[in-house]
Amino acid sequence: MPKVALLNQTGSKVGDIELSDAIFGIEPNKDVLHDAVLMQQASMRQGTHKVKNRSERKGGGAKPWRQKGTGRARQGSIRSPQWVGGGIVFGPTPRQYSYKLPKKVRRLAIKSAYASKVKDGETIVVDNLQLDAPKTKEMVNILSNLSVEEKALIVTADYNEQLALSARNIPGVTFGTVDSVNVLTLLQHDKLIITQEATEKVEEVLG
Repeated sequence: MPKVALLNQTGSKVGDIELSDAIFGIEPNKDVLHDAVLMQQASMRQGTHKVKNRSERKGGGAKPWRQKGTGRARQGSIRSPQWVGGGIVFGPTPRQYSYKLPKKVRRLAIKSAYASKVKDGETIVVDNLQLDAPKTKEMVNILSNLSVEEKALIVTADYNEQLALSARNIPGVTFGTVDSVNVLTLLQHDKLIITQEATEKVEEVLG
């Protein structure tokens, strides 16, 4: 069962916390993580690419010249693909790229993402995160107290408007809740700052 130092928002150690071995202590499955990231990236694609085929090009209704006797190659339309201004063959058309992985695979992926953060020493557990008012400077001080200089993901059990507003203007810092965090978001950040209450909720949801 992995044991992580429990800090307060001033950066002082107030104890240790044992995390669930079934979630934070598993061996990360890299193949499943890769599949989950590809799925999320595919779902973010707009798929609005479009070219015109020969039926969508203007003109080309009449045969350019008669079939035989001109000495030139036979042509049926000036909007055929070989003509300048003609339609595009097999070009991209609007489509939906999103797809879904099985539920068990998605659960294993998010567990692996959390476990990889613990295994690599990139997880900081704090007993509580609280601000009286939205203040970016206060959030910067908290990150400084926790010795966080890289891209950081702050995760709480429930949505906290003060924390969300305080973190949104800091480059490389993202705020989220247990319900909104996904595999891609976890892997994109160098540090995971999670509250003690949030770890309990993760263990409750994924356990």
